[in-house]
Amino acid sequence: MTQAANISIDDTVLVQKCRQGDSDAMERLIIKYQNRIYNVILKICANVDDAAELTQETFVKVIENIDKFESRSSFYTWAFRIAVNLTLNYCQRNIKLGYRSLDAQSYTDSDQTKHMLKEFLTDEDAPDPAALAQNKELCQLAIKALMKLDDNQRAIVILRDIEGMDYAQIAQVLEIELGTVKSRLSRGRSALREIMEEISK
Repeated sequence: MTQAANISIDDTVLVQKCRQGDSDAMERLIIKYQNRIYNVILKICANVDDAAELTQETFVKVIENIDKFESRSSFYTWAFRIAVNLTLNYCQRNIKLGYRSLDAQSYTDSDQTKHMLKEFLTDEDAPDPAALAQNKELCQLAIKALMKLDDNQRAIVILRDIEGMDYAQIAQVLEIELGTVKSRLSRGRSALREIMEEISK
């Protein structure tokens, strides 16, 4: 049995226990996913304090709605859907208020950011991505570029290239068609490369 299958079975058992009022089971689920969810939220909203608050809000909603979870997707996907929806709503509210915070230092030393750079910059015209990934200044440029994408493109790029979700999982999290995932991801990556080229001139 694969590790992924074991994780899925574990989650199913824990969710069942949560529905029976087992607070230890809920704590195990929170501990299991809180760092991953926090990191995704942080990369979408780019503010450590807001990311912490949104992570907390995510798990409050998870606890409140665990009885409504229908297991049509994995618990992991369901929890990420709640987190991403909360974060996108947060971003849209702040854009209307003319506010956008960027805590680039939170990203600069991240191995995930380096992985992201390799994904985005792997084409015939790009410099060696392995060398670029070691460049802290380029990492900061990548984060600035990422924040210039619209919220939906940024979310899909983060879920795919940083969180490593497959297309089907992203489609479930964002509640969009598989074809939309692929086209939006392609546009997001292209836009990111263009923005990085522009701001690095």
